[in-house]
Amino acid sequence: MILHAGMNVWAIDKDIPLKLLLLELVHRYGENTLALNNQVQHFQAIDLSTVNEPNISAYIYTFGQSSGRYGIDLKYPISEHNIFGENEDLILDQIIETLSTHLFS
Repeated sequence: MILHAGMNVWAIDKDIPLKLLLLELVHRYGENTLALNNQVQHFQAIDLSTVNEPNISAYIYTFGQSSGRYGIDLKYPISEHNIFGENEDLILDQIIETLSTHLFS
């Protein structure tokens, strides 16, 4: 699912902190820039990539985190480079900074 301004993020069956993150990302990076992987079924998790580079993604989750905090796993085309479980208990600004570096640089 491509994220765009016309979509109703509040209608997505996800945790509120994840919805707030999605709204902020659309605001910062514009419409039709990010793709949400529909295969992630967990209420407290999303998997994002850019539309142009689907092999680099970020799995963002709120389960197991303090209230209003996020964890993020970074996925690369070469699985040996993936980073799992090292970025947890992050605030919204830290998640956005991590996504900016991982997906947009």
